[in-house]
Amino acid sequence: MDWGTDLWDQNDVIDKHTQSGLDLLERYIKFVKERTEIEQNYAKQLRNLTKKYSKRGGKDEQECKFSNHASFQEILNELGDYAGQREVVAENMTANICDKLTKYLQDLKQERKTYLSDVKKAQQNLESSFKHLESIKKRFAKEWAEADKATQQAEKTEHDSNATKVEVDKAKAHALARTRVAEECRNNYAAELQKYNKEQNYFYYTEIPQIYNKLQVMDERRIQQLAEGYCLFSHIEKDVLPIISKCLEGIAAAGTKIDHKKDSKLLIEQHKSGFDRPTDVEFEDYSQGIKPSNSESTLHPLKGRKHKIFKKHKSPPAEDFSHLPPEQRKKKLQAKIDDITKELTKEQDSGEALEKMRGVYEQNPQMGDPSSLEPQITQTSQNIGRLRGELAKYETWLSEAVGGEDASHNTTNNNSQSGIIATRNSSSNVYAEFDDEFDDIESPVGQCTALYTFAGNSEGTISITEGELLSVMEEDKGDGWMRVLRASGQEGYIPTSYVKLTP
Repeated sequence: MDWGTDLWDQNDVIDKHTQSGLDLLERYIKFVKERTEIEQNYAKQLRNLTKKYSKRGGKDEQECKFSNHASFQEILNELGDYAGQREVVAENMTANICDKLTKYLQDLKQERKTYLSDVKKAQQNLESSFKHLESIKKRFAKEWAEADKATQQAEKTEHDSNATKVEVDKAKAHALARTRVAEECRNNYAAELQKYNKEQNYFYYTEIPQIYNKLQVMDERRIQQLAEGYCLFSHIEKDVLPIISKCLEGIAAAGTKIDHKKDSKLLIEQHKSGFDRPTDVEFEDYSQGIKPSNSESTLHPLKGRKHKIFKKHKSPPAEDFSHLPPEQRKKKLQAKIDDITKELTKEQDSGEALEKMRGVYEQNPQMGDPSSLEPQITQTSQNIGRLRGELAKYETWLSEAVGGEDASHNTTNNNSQSGIIATRNSSSNVYAEFDDEFDDIESPVGQCTALYTFAGNSEGTISITEGELLSVMEEDKGDGWMRVLRASGQEGYIPTSYVKLTP
């Protein structure tokens, strides 16, 4: 069915219908634009959320070694990828729907305007032809009335007995002339009527139907484009669903990767000091005159002096990290070996590159002088030799540290306080580890209560009594010792396990 055949007389209906179709297309474009804005804002908020909860550097990097921390970071990464897919949806909707349909809408508006203008022009031409026909018809009617009047007048004059022959002839000539003019007008009117009918027939059966059919084709194309836009709205969303599903699967997988046992083991490996637990305190019967054991004499006694202020100059740390507790020493040595290995690999790669370059220069002298590379090759070789020596040295120390740790685990725990300190100082003077130096009394970081009596007979330590309230000046850094301040003003280190922190 065609508009030109069935709606030939419904120009106003066609005008309103095509305008309504363009309005719908424009509304859909605006709807998709607002949808893309929602997607963009959603993606932006998701990215800000992941950035807010992501951890970076320092302590955060250490925590991310634990599976539960690392899994949360993976979830944030997957959510960032998910946000990226929402941005893809917005971009594709803008490009494939909004931009495309906006351009198409402008073309449709111009096309519709042209067709309606053609209809209006055809109507004006037909109306103009009809007005011209009416004017010719009126002239024919007027001339025919004049001719009829002249004929009647001639007949009247002829039958008038008083009229002369000249008057009769003149009346007849006038009637004949008017009749001829009327006949000519009649012929013109007939010809113009035929012409108008032809134009009217062309207008209603050819011209207008063709224009209306073109408007019909245009409107159907608009409907098809709009239908494609509706489908694209869904397809664009479906295209990203596989990736979104992978993001969601990644989030779920991050949860399944968590290993609570592994995290606990990692915490132990990172922070265990390697020291033995405190042994039972021996009973010393002063009523029988038994003097306290002097087993702590090997820990550099204070020789009767009480130090409130620590020495300003500390001993430099040993290169083999022997001043550290066993577990921390092993970690430091392993980290040093890793750094040397990376640097050695870098130097070896550089050496190989220089050798290849020298080979190229030897084969193609025009590209460069091989001898110019000799200083760099020599320097690289020296660096490799030096790094290999350092690597062997640190590997030896690490082997000793691992062996010493195993041996220490096989020894029997000493049943005195001096045994605890002796174990801690089995490789070197433990107090070289105390890096914090001070001249004045600092602000306490907490309070604690002594659980046991501790006789601090070595340099840097102080004696405490069971039940004594102490101020914590420096918390345990993982080596099993903390710095405290007594009410008397004495300040020094004590075993962490000998006190209980006060809330």
